[in-house]
Amino acid sequence: MPYTARLVLAACVAALGLTACGSTPSGGHRLQVVAAENFWGSIASQLAGDRADVRSIVTNPDTDPHSYDPTASDARTMAGAQVAIVNGIGYDSWASHLLAANPDSSRVVLTVGDLLGLADGDNPHQWYSPPAVERVVDAISAAYAKADPSDAAYFAKRKQLFLTRSLASYHALLQQIRRQYAGAPVGYSESIFQPLGSYLGLRLLTPYSFAKAVAEGSDVSAADTRTVEAQLSRHLIRVWVFNGQNVTPEIDHLNSIARAEHIPIVTVTETLSPANLDFEQWQVAQLEQLRAALAQSAGG
Repeated sequence: MPYTARLVLAACVAALGLTACGSTPSGGHRLQVVAAENFWGSIASQLAGDRADVRSIVTNPDTDPHSYDPTASDARTMAGAQVAIVNGIGYDSWASHLLAANPDSSRVVLTVGDLLGLADGDNPHQWYSPPAVERVVDAISAAYAKADPSDAAYFAKRKQLFLTRSLASYHALLQQIRRQYAGAPVGYSESIFQPLGSYLGLRLLTPYSFAKAVAEGSDVSAADTRTVEAQLSRHLIRVWVFNGQNVTPEIDHLNSIARAEHIPIVTVTETLSPANLDFEQWQVAQLEQLRAALAQSAGG
């Protein structure tokens, strides 16, 4: 079914009153929460506890959320959301279109880009920014309290536990890497790593124009490609980071150079991988890989 036809179907679903938007937790119903992607969905689920049913639309690690084509089932899922979480910043426009096709004045919509004051063209990968993650955690908890005021105290407690317990290893690794490896020269295949690398204080030598073009699927300049090749072949970087869910022939070539030069390679992914991990498990596994690569490159 064409994309526009699915939007029409979604609007019809809402018009027929098949959404769950009118139900309220105080009446014995759990909040219906939908996240466009599972990295925000995992956090939303943990913050909700047993007071909500949380579903994520993009969950397959092989799926590119940038170019995701929603189904009629996705439209129905979005139509039933009392709380909807979308990334924004040009990353998942399809999700915002589904919500617009199914307006509901009682639905609470959290658009991460709007929360962070970012717009199309800015780096959309803000789940790799620890400060942004904490702001989104606060916003999701507040959205739950708005949708279900009677359980506001419960949601506040869930947030505190998530920040202090669930994210404890994540925060510890972040601080350790910042403390031990700030200033280490690192290369990266696309802009997904830029928020995390900047937070960690790493020296990101890859031209941002290269990383942005790869992430957006646009043409990379020959000059940028030569710069990255030279950085790898001349060992100007200590670690090479690439998105394992977006390996173009060009990136595969650069990975081959890194392997030939014995530069440690770290793989990050766009969405949870494996998909059954929690946000913090996924991030901790990647941070541990990064820490090991930095230690290896430093000879310790």
